[in-house]
Amino acid sequence: MTDRISVGQLYPGSARTSPIQRNEARGQASKPAFKQDPSFENILQNQLIRFSHHAEQRLKQRGIEFQPEQLAQIGSAIDKAASKGAKDSLMIINNTALIVNIKNRTVVTAVDGASMKDNVFTQIDSAVILS
Repeated sequence: MTDRISVGQLYPGSARTSPIQRNEARGQASKPAFKQDPSFENILQNQLIRFSHHAEQRLKQRGIEFQPEQLAQIGSAIDKAASKGAKDSLMIINNTALIVNIKNRTVVTAVDGASMKDNVFTQIDSAVILS
């Protein structure tokens, strides 16, 4: 019985697979690299544009449909607005106004050109005009 036993065999999970790295400024141990990488699901969720139930109803009522390239434009506009610190934005694309919650990447409501006349948009902090 001269088999060697390592610490990992006695206490599974206690042996580190990566070295501890210290943050020079704070002196704290940083997390391993695999914990910092976003998962595929997080990346996918950050790229999607969601439509609230209210927005879906308005789009159907007003006969508004978006092509994939328009959705891509809206997605990049959300990214730009987020980089500027926007929270709720009015986006105008092809004579359609959208109110978008930037943090959640969610279209809250949609208004077509005919319904925009004499309309007041409140509780927005930015506007993006898309061509």
